[in-house]
Amino acid sequence: MQYVSTRDSSLRVCAAEAIVRGLAPKSGLFVPQTFPKADLSGWKDLSYPELAEKVLAGFLTDYSPDFLHDATAATYGAAFGGKAGQTVKVHDGLYAVELWHGPTCAFKDYALQLMPKLLVEAKKMLHRTETTRILVATSGDTGKAALAGYADLDGIEIEVFYPNDGTSEIQRLQMATQTGKNVQVYAVNGNFDDAQTGVKRVFADASVAEELEKRGIRLSSANSINWGRLVPQIVYYFYAYFRLVEQGAAAWGSPVDFCVPTGNFGDILAGYYAKQMGLPVGRLVCASNKNNVLTDFLRTGTYDARRTFYKTTSPSMDILISSNLERLLYHVSGSSEKVAAWMQQLAETGVYTVDADTLAKIQESFAAGCADDAAGFTEIKARFAEDNYLCDTHTAVAFRVAKDLGTETPMAVLSTASPFKFPRDVLTALGEEAPASDFAAMAALTAATDAPAPESLRVLDTLPVRFTDSIDPADISAAALR
Repeated sequence: MQYVSTRDSSLRVCAAEAIVRGLAPKSGLFVPQTFPKADLSGWKDLSYPELAEKVLAGFLTDYSPDFLHDATAATYGAAFGGKAGQTVKVHDGLYAVELWHGPTCAFKDYALQLMPKLLVEAKKMLHRTETTRILVATSGDTGKAALAGYADLDGIEIEVFYPNDGTSEIQRLQMATQTGKNVQVYAVNGNFDDAQTGVKRVFADASVAEELEKRGIRLSSANSINWGRLVPQIVYYFYAYFRLVEQGAAAWGSPVDFCVPTGNFGDILAGYYAKQMGLPVGRLVCASNKNNVLTDFLRTGTYDARRTFYKTTSPSMDILISSNLERLLYHVSGSSEKVAAWMQQLAETGVYTVDADTLAKIQESFAAGCADDAAGFTEIKARFAEDNYLCDTHTAVAFRVAKDLGTETPMAVLSTASPFKFPRDVLTALGEEAPASDFAAMAALTAATDAPAPESLRVLDTLPVRFTDSIDPADISAAALR
């Protein structure tokens, strides 16, 4: 399969090249030229690793079958404790796809435990011997998952940039305590959009690329702007659907709605790809927090980032510039020229409006809603009191949006992080007094709910802090050149 750029459809590359490059020229994103067709009846009884192998084979056609078999088997086994894609009933008609049973307790593990293997193999296939320096902007969870996946890999260096005071203490320590000789972490004095924009500028700066090439280094990305980050996320939509049918929650061939808490639009876009492959997806419901730029766009067709940025209790969604929306715009409009013009308008003015036909096509698959911190807290308390289901702040936003929109179709909410990544906020939502320390709060949350905290989170305060540097957004380029 070939991949094209959202901003120049005349460009054609193979999957390995798309993954090694990360970003296309002129800041475009690589997208598949076609969609492989799913073998639903043949896939429904597969294990998660087996299903991942099948889904990836349709998109990564230049990778060998043996490699994909070994890579998926190694990724989705012990590291997920037998709970990869676990889908559970919350109450009649409402289900949770728990994507936080991996090493870093967030859904990013599904991609970032596999993606390093895809990158290393791609470099071998392309006979690339240079060092790959990966730059990652993170709103909280991607950073740790990427660091964990790439730590101490030969030929790889990784630098992570996160918003200073814009993550939970647990998220910050997960990054700041990361081991590995090839890792570096920076706090950026600004919000996620400042970090992400700074990283994108580095990729677009020819002088940076030229200087690094002199040293035998090429840049790549582990954000969801990289196709290798996005493609593994398609798998859990199929797996969740098959489990819902197996549990009697949905009839075979009938649609299931998915509600996804998202800021950068990658997680929900994976559901769109699953639908294009033939999965019976009903509505893809985009759930936003108070930073509701996506909600407004999906309802009106106008993307307006010229608004107040809010720090919320669901920090991984505190985003105003949603990168992966560009991929959807390309697929529904079919025009890289239109996409390039919209993205130029966004960069220059902070706003763009799509044509009516493009909006209508988007609204065939997507719905949207938003919930502020108070509504999310209400949902955390309600789900625990009524269903004995404990969720984090991001998942709570999705539960609330799903409730507000209503549906007669089974609704699967993607549960994207462990509640113990945000223990103080979850305790507060439950009406309990939250200790000042996240670690004392984890113990208090266990006492209040009988839910065990993941060991990988409980021990964070005993690990040495390796990274304390904070930089301004303008200094990201200099950091990339160190």
